[in-house]
Amino acid sequence: MKSDIQLAKEATMLHINEIAKLLKIDIDDLDLYGKYKAKIPLKYIDENKVKKSKLILVTAITPTPAGEGKTTTSIALAQGLNKIGKQATVVLREPSLGPVFGIKGGAAGGGMSQVLPMEDINLHFTGDIGAIEKAHNLLAALIDNNLQNKNHNLNIDPRTIVWKRVIDMNDRSLRNITIGLGGLAGGIPRQSGFDITAASEIMAIICLATSIEDLKIKLGNIFIGYTFDKKPIFARDLKAQGAMASLLKEAIKPNLVQTMENTPAIIHGGPFANIAQGTNSLIATKVALSLSEYVVTEAGFASELGAEKFLDIKAQYGNLSPNTAVIVATVRAIKYHGGVKVKDLNEANLGAIINGLPNLDKHIENMRHFNLNPVVAINRFTSDTDEELAAIKKHCQDQGVKVAITDGWAKGGDGAIKLAELVVEEAIKCHNCFQPLYDFNSPIKDKIKTIAQKMYGAADVEYSLAAKKTIQNIENLGFGNLPICIAKTQKSLSDNPLLFGRPQGFIVSIREVELAAGAGFIIPIAGDIMRMPGLPSIPSSEHIDIDNDSNISGLA
Repeated sequence: MKSDIQLAKEATMLHINEIAKLLKIDIDDLDLYGKYKAKIPLKYIDENKVKKSKLILVTAITPTPAGEGKTTTSIALAQGLNKIGKQATVVLREPSLGPVFGIKGGAAGGGMSQVLPMEDINLHFTGDIGAIEKAHNLLAALIDNNLQNKNHNLNIDPRTIVWKRVIDMNDRSLRNITIGLGGLAGGIPRQSGFDITAASEIMAIICLATSIEDLKIKLGNIFIGYTFDKKPIFARDLKAQGAMASLLKEAIKPNLVQTMENTPAIIHGGPFANIAQGTNSLIATKVALSLSEYVVTEAGFASELGAEKFLDIKAQYGNLSPNTAVIVATVRAIKYHGGVKVKDLNEANLGAIINGLPNLDKHIENMRHFNLNPVVAINRFTSDTDEELAAIKKHCQDQGVKVAITDGWAKGGDGAIKLAELVVEEAIKCHNCFQPLYDFNSPIKDKIKTIAQKMYGAADVEYSLAAKKTIQNIENLGFGNLPICIAKTQKSLSDNPLLFGRPQGFIVSIREVELAAGAGFIIPIAGDIMRMPGLPSIPSSEHIDIDNDSNISGLA
């Protein structure tokens, strides 16, 4: 069996100008990054066309550690839609180097449903994430410079600074560090740390900004900390937003590439769904909706994370109205939630399927909370048995849920034709059916409780004293009307990664709360989730290599 990277190398790519023509983009408007990548100017957003196109959100059940092929299914679905005569574009996030070198590997799809050029997309791409990293760390440098500057400082209390530095790598040793050592010339000593770049508020901002001017406003609104006399300090007080936005002038433009079958693909932004909003940029989605009849997009991890944040944050801010949702399920994941260990997932186990189906049921219920009728896509693996697949399919049909077995990895768009047909059936029935979960103007704790109870199935929410104090401070600052972006484990519907299946009666524990005033949301941190992941004992980087002809191997 050929690897993903071997299949990608064998694919016939069209020049990016040919892909642009499919979307009726003037090739003179493209900023080319070689033959197969280009940036699209923001002027292609047409709000009238945005409202008329169909938006399909792809989410998933609670995943196994390796994921369930949500990106592969998204790409296969877009290819399948084109196979049945619909003009479709897939819109995805940019891969972070953390997972690429960590446990999950690349994030460009798989098999015959990949976005190309796969190596470039997984490694640096067009430099967007690097630009976000630089803009973030510029603000960090300006903060520490202000502490050091006795003539023009803002009287910032170093103990209240919440802005860390970022790096696009899993590096647990950087979670907590002491900076400013080395005497007077080394700065003001204080405790700080690093987050992974995908968790940067600037990543969240660039994925919610609508223009350069809006980007500058959002960057200026970044909350930094307090002065010694309790006055809040924002990035605009350091006059940082102009220089930061200048570093992001290219990064704000979405990137045009193609799939294995030359379907247009727009890739832009990369926030994680367990620690940020987990969706591609609003700009990329609106560009695609302006240029296509159907747009397929995905939200990270499962429905209670990426999909909830897409629907309650991105869709609300962008005035988007998704027409249906696809829930990606696998035999492997359902058996995992039925009590099977990872090492035994390839073994047939019909009993574990029955035990694990309540997890799928919860994700179907979650989409119905938004008044969306989901379609279940069973992403087929070679180890799946006909009996296991039939049991899942019958369970969905008994609940009145449309379901299709997909084989996008092996067959590309041909493996997702049935799914594409079902998606069209649901999408044309829903024009303005989408309803958000909560009102932005509700009290902060009420919004958190609504998400915890309706999306996770929790009994209640408890708060640490520090979390309660921060919520009060946020309300005092006038930001109580912002939406909620809960950071929690992706391994469970709950905030406990060891609770599989469909747990009930649990209490969600909020230990910290952060304010992302620039991005425009509040981040309650549940359980032990961290914003700087670590590498596994055998990282994916061990399998990646390059030869003298610059051919990369080992990417997955």
